[in-house]
This record gives sequence, C-alpha cells and structure tokens, in this order.
Amino acid sequence: MRWDGQKVEAASDGVLPGMDLRTLPGLVRSVRTPEFAGVTFHEVLCRSALNRVPDASSVPFRWTVNPMRGCLHACAYCFARPTHEYLDLGAGRDFESQIVVKTNVVEVLRAELGRRSWRREHVALGTNTDPYQRAEGRYRLMPGILEALAASGTPLSVLTKGTLLRRDLPLLSDVATSGGSVAVSISLATVDDELQRVLEPGTPTPRARLELVRAVREAGLTCGVLVAPVLPWLTDSEEHLDALLAALADAGATGVSVMALHLRGAVKPLMEDWLRTHRPGLLARYRRLYGRGAYTPEEYRRWLDARVAPLLARHGFADPREHRAWRAAATSPSGGPAVGETADEAVAAGAGRARASTSAPPPPAIASPTLF
Repeated sequence: MRWDGQKVEAASDGVLPGMDLRTLPGLVRSVRTPEFAGVTFHEVLCRSALNRVPDASSVPFRWTVNPMRGCLHACAYCFARPTHEYLDLGAGRDFESQIVVKTNVVEVLRAELGRRSWRREHVALGTNTDPYQRAEGRYRLMPGILEALAASGTPLSVLTKGTLLRRDLPLLSDVATSGGSVAVSISLATVDDELQRVLEPGTPTPRARLELVRAVREAGLTCGVLVAPVLPWLTDSEEHLDALLAALADAGATGVSVMALHLRGAVKPLMEDWLRTHRPGLLARYRRLYGRGAYTPEEYRRWLDARVAPLLARHGFADPREHRAWRAAATSPSGGPAVGETADEAVAAGAGRARASTSAPPPPAIASPTLF
C-alpha cells in the first residue's frame, strides 16, 4: 500500500542511494508522501534544540532554533545550502528534497529552557532554513516551540517567507500582549512575479507575502521586512527598489533592512548554473563582480547604499535627516558613487574613489546592509 512507507520499521525508504544512515544521528525513519512529490523527510530525534551562535558572529542574537534542515522554498541563492554537505548530502537538489525534521525538538527545547543555567537570552527562529516552509504544515512544530519560549520568558524573533505564519499569529499576539518580547520579520526580495517563480520556486508569491505583512500588523505586531538578497542587475534598479518599498509601505511594514547578495561556497556555482539557464547575459558580469570572494566589492555596496537611502526615506522607513546626510556624503566627490552612476561604473571607478574617500566620514549605519 502507498502508506507502507509511513511505518517506523521502513526506516530506509526514500533514502538516497549510497547514503549512510549513520550520517543522520538519531534517524527514526525516512518518509515519502503523495502531498510532497519528490521529497523525502528524514525524521530524527535531536539531542539539543538550542544552537549557540559563535561569539565572532556580528548578528544581534546568540541563540537559534532550527526545527528542520533543508528547505522546500528552493531559493537559488540560499546561503544555507552548504549546510547540507555536513550530512553528506548535496547543496543543490538534495537541499530542496531531502528534508531533515527534528520531530522531538519541542520536548528537547522545553527541557533546555527549564535548566537553571538558562538566562533567557534572545532566541532567533528562521536564521538558517525557514521554520514556516511548507513542511511545517505537516509536522506542526512551531506552535510548541513558540509556546515553550513564551512560557520560559525567553525573547524571540521569527524571520520567514512562509505564509503559514498566519496560523500562529494569534499565539504570537497573545505572547506580545502578555508582556513577552516578540519580533516578526518577513523576507521579500522582489515584487516581480516572473522572477520570483524561477528564482524562489517554492515560496509564496510576492502578493501573498505582502498580505502576510498586513496580517501581522492587523494582529497588533510590528513587522520588519528583510529586502534580501538584492541581486545585481536583476533587482537593484531604482525602479524595482522603489516599487518594492512602496508596496511594503502600503502593506504596513514597520521597518526595512536591505542586504546585497552574497555567494559562499557551493552557492556560487549553483547561482552560476541558475544564471546560465535563466539570465545567461549576466553570467560574465557576476563572475567579475564575485571574482574575489563571496561578497560584492565595497564599491558596489556603497553604490547600493546610496541608491537605497533616499528610497527608504521617501517611503517613511527611516529618519529623513539621516538620509539627507548620507545622500550628501554619497554625492560629494569623495563620498561614494555619483548621482546617476550605474553599478558597473561604480565598481570600475572604485579604486580611485576609495583612495579619495579616506578622509570622508563613514556613511550612517542606517543604509548599511543588516540582518534581522
């Protein structure tokens, strides 16, 4: 029968050929279901739920919880893809189809939060793979996670692309109104439906995520938006960014952070494959732009900051006085990309401009790429 694979004794059903089950500690079973065609769920019993963020990290939190590994969103640019390689799985198709689910994460988390040593530090959800990806509808892990964090008095934040978050808005609202610390952020890189379908094929549409922002606000919660990644020559035009920020303002977003695309490890060749298929004319440009590492050159980041700052101010997402100061610095001969300068021109002129800008004050942090 088609449900035979659901039995616990069918632990190896759906496992990749040649995959050593010992690479998944705590594996209980591997499951395939008709609702998720082409996907295998590897259900494991985890030993810990709280993950300590390395002290060297610049993110504003020290603890995370990731109920799953791998993500059905299948975003071509996802920085978390290389984490699947730690399991002897691939960063490409495997990341999108071999999903590791920590089925006991709620019980383990409750035990960890109940320890006398727990100091109720901020815990971030959605920092690696999305906790509200479609698989959450099957496993329903997030309500228990949120309840455990709230019951222990632990501040929490959620970052997601998933509209399944709507299901838990009453719970999050109750936590906030009871005095708990809750921060909700939505990730949205584009309002171009065609681009979204090929770039993030497993994600909700831009319109659905804008409606999610509106729903979060109607639930009485603040809602920040991470405009990320900004993709050079695809989503960094003034027209595109202006349309996106206008839509976010209309939906009621309470804050916006912007981050340029970075390509670490296996993500770089995967993104090149995507470009070769969908935007072949940009492949050589990307190779030049990311030729020296995972991040765009400083000249590009300064150019993007200068483009974004006045748009953020226009749509009410920052203090206009700070943006006037940043814009003045950016348009001065020593401060950054000139008005009307293209990304290509900014990068090409970067070396000379960098030398000229050594005496100029640094741009305000308001326009710098940040992470929720």
